Amino acid sequence: MSAQIIYGKQISDTIREELLHEVEQLKQQGVTPGLVVILVGEDPASQVYVRNKAKACEQLGYHSEVIRVPAETTQDELLALITKYNEQQNIHGILVQLPLPKHIEEKAIIDAISVEKDVDGFHPESVGNLMIGDDALLPCTPSGVIELLKRTGNSPAGKHAVVIGRSNIVGKPVAMLLLRENATVTICHSRTPNISEIARQADILVVGVGVPKLVKKDWVKPGAVVIDVGVNRLLDGKLCGDVDYDDVLDVAGWITPVPGGVGPMTITMLMANTLKSAKKARG
Repeated sequence: MSAQIIYGKQISDTIREELLHEVEQLKQQGVTPGLVVILVGEDPASQVYVRNKAKACEQLGYHSEVIRVPAETTQDELLALITKYNEQQNIHGILVQLPLPKHIEEKAIIDAISVEKDVDGFHPESVGNLMIGDDALLPCTPSGVIELLKRTGNSPAGKHAVVIGRSNIVGKPVAMLLLRENATVTICHSRTPNISEIARQADILVVGVGVPKLVKKDWVKPGAVVIDVGVNRLLDGKLCGDVDYDDVLDVAGWITPVPGGVGPMTITMLMANTLKSAKKARG
């Protein structure tokens, strides 16, 4: 029996309808959520992401600013720009699009963003709050994964979740969020022996390592929920995930496609974080 497909676009649209209602209420109190996105250089993929973020802001009625600066911009110039928006009251979220040019230290930029406006959830204080379970602006892709699970009736509580990947952007935070949702969590990575055997124990399998079609059907427990966070471009130009979708489709109980699975959730959760920041600023 073929797996049920988790279409992120449908769930994302539902969440955005909920956000739109909250935005309208907030505007009646005189506050419009504001997001600034800073793009350094002209990376083609980054430009697409930035356009999509600006479009989402427009659809939800946010105040949106996109600041494009040349690749030669110095680290000090970028830090000064962040300081300006840290102090600007009509801006509730600051996002510096990654990756940055090699002469700019990524950590210094992330650390400079006010934790109250850290809508990416990358600031060390945000990460610390996530770790200990305090209120925080959560990383967008991992929190999107949790929403996909909950809104398809796949509560992590009491389940064994296996996360393949240990990046600061996906692997580590999604493991912490699954733990927060009362799952038992195992993290696998490139040095883990017998990954396929561990993966096969998972009720919920989350994969984000950047290796095309790594996970095959013999890695998946029959009926498991498979969440594919990977996005890879093949030689023929097509996109695929870290899971061999066609191979796994008949084994999994639920599965996300690539594209169209986790991807649409990331920007939606960014919008949710910006709204949350605006509401906190309003008090």
